[in-house]
Amino acid sequence: MAKDVKKQIEQLRSEIRRHDYLYYVLNQPEISDQQYDRLFAELKAIEQANPELITPDSPTQRVSEQPIEGFEQVIHSVAMLSMDNTYNADDLRDFDERMAKGLGGRDYDYVVELKIDGVAMSLRYEKGILLLGVTRGDGEKGDNVTSNIKTIKAIPLRLTGDVPDVLEVRGEVYMPTKSFIKLNKEREKGGENLFANPRNATAGSLKLLDSRITAQRKLAFFAYATGEVSKSLAEEHYEVLQAFKKMGLAVNPHIKRAKNIDEVIEICNSWADKRGDLPYQTDGMVIKVNSLEQREVLGFTGRAPRWCISYKFAAEQAETIVESIDVQVGKGGTLTPVANLSPVFLAGTTVKRASLHNFDQMERLDVREGDTVIIEKAGEIIPQVIEVKKEHRPKGTLAFKPPEKCPNCGGDVKKDAEGVFLRCVNPNCLGQLKERLKYFAGRGQMDIENLGEALIEQLVDEGLVKDFADIYKLTKEDLVELERMADKSAQNVIDSIEESKTRPLWRLVAGLGIRHIGVQTAQMLCEHFGSLDALKKASQDELDMIEQVGGKVAESVYEFFHNNRNVSVIEELLAAGVKPELPKKARAKGKLAGKVIVVTGTLENFSRQQIEEAIRDAGGKVTSSVSKKTDFVLAGEEPGSKLDKANKLGVKVIDEKEFLKIIDQLS
Repeated sequence: MAKDVKKQIEQLRSEIRRHDYLYYVLNQPEISDQQYDRLFAELKAIEQANPELITPDSPTQRVSEQPIEGFEQVIHSVAMLSMDNTYNADDLRDFDERMAKGLGGRDYDYVVELKIDGVAMSLRYEKGILLLGVTRGDGEKGDNVTSNIKTIKAIPLRLTGDVPDVLEVRGEVYMPTKSFIKLNKEREKGGENLFANPRNATAGSLKLLDSRITAQRKLAFFAYATGEVSKSLAEEHYEVLQAFKKMGLAVNPHIKRAKNIDEVIEICNSWADKRGDLPYQTDGMVIKVNSLEQREVLGFTGRAPRWCISYKFAAEQAETIVESIDVQVGKGGTLTPVANLSPVFLAGTTVKRASLHNFDQMERLDVREGDTVIIEKAGEIIPQVIEVKKEHRPKGTLAFKPPEKCPNCGGDVKKDAEGVFLRCVNPNCLGQLKERLKYFAGRGQMDIENLGEALIEQLVDEGLVKDFADIYKLTKEDLVELERMADKSAQNVIDSIEESKTRPLWRLVAGLGIRHIGVQTAQMLCEHFGSLDALKKASQDELDMIEQVGGKVAESVYEFFHNNRNVSVIEELLAAGVKPELPKKARAKGKLAGKVIVVTGTLENFSRQQIEEAIRDAGGKVTSSVSKKTDFVLAGEEPGSKLDKANKLGVKVIDEKEFLKIIDQLS
């Protein structure tokens, strides 16, 4: 009898999985919703009567019955990098020239994909079972949102066919337009704030602690790449996507191969107008070199793969009215004019403010309060005024005069050395201080979760925080004295500050607000120098020699670390307990420094993730395919085709015992 029940359960699960695949992946349903619901109810009833037979990959286990307490951070086994952008055909041809130069000819082809406007996700399958769903986060680590990912029926809980023991699937979680409209209508009825666009709605849905609510949002998913894999799926990206389909994963149906850049441009142009007919939002195209081996040759810059690029569609435009003009004070003292607009819907969001960049640009456009203007989104992100309809200008309007004093502190302002921006030169300007602190505590920098903008405003206004180091001197007693600050909230802030003390070094460097230094450059600097002390002592010549750092960037870094006030704040940060985590290369023994290594087969002492961490900790680089640039192949049991290719190319092959000797882990 027990065998019969188990067989019945497996048959029902198999049938439900097949119908999920037909409906959510192929968009070819064979049964009605009512018939599907009956199958699901039958399975659930049998499982409830036989709870010992319930397994994590059962379709009934997609939605957790209890909310979770929070999201843990997970380190990506393979970093999730960003992409460089292009905006026209000339940019694409420049990209193609770089590919030809890097590969020494034009013997390559491309894959062109729609750029889905959602949230990047990494799914980890082991033995074909979904174990983990992690957001991109900062590229190095993200949030574990597995409980919410499992509610997406386009994501199989179990893969089918020939599946590697370890397979990380990278893709995009998105909210179909129909689901987005329905969600906002429900929120409007309930008196809740509306989501600005489907991307924000997707991100918000994935951050819900109760997966039962996420399940109601009807999110979807497209797979587009791999992360960590225990064995290669194919030698070409296009074939990897076909392999995904055979495993039951959803792949966008509009992916195209292109023999050359002319075909790429033709495909991109074909979508410029018809993308509005799609049932989901897109903001461009992604162009990738097809051959995985050629990708290894092309490699990466400090922030992005060289072998792929994003093509952004031309910005949408809208007409609106400038109701007023404000001047904002940035973290570096820059005064920026901002137009407050009559709300207008543009490229998926309601726009109420637009940057006017600087006062020279404002004067060229002759933007005035009351003007009718044309706005667009630069890169479909930042709204900006591009044209003034002067024929609609009300009579009696006056040109906006640049401020002679800082609107925040009343201090002196002057043009910077480039003669473009006005800056407040008062080093004690509270407006600048607030912006610097907000940036420092932001998610992309020190990520102090409960230290929000409103609280920073309060702390500065009360005189409790005058520089970065003062954040780490705050006590719970300081906070509970503030308006609208309860005991538990104060403790949460203190806990977040304490947690941030051991962030990676690059986060601290990025958060210091050094001019011209963003996250990617901070990462490069920290990897190169290995410690804060070494970076502080670096000469301008040393900084100049680093690829992508020289010139003004090197000068800015050198000047920052040779400013007594900045040095004093850094010393106070360290004295207050900030102990940034050093880059792995700095902590490594360096036995594999600069080595390119491929791992194949099953190892006795390491999981795939553990061996790759060990290689990276020893300064090496792990790649997925064997080429002439591979220094050696680490081969375990059942190594497969990579070993054959290594032997064919004359690449050195070592076993696990020899590897352990190299990194001094053998007792």
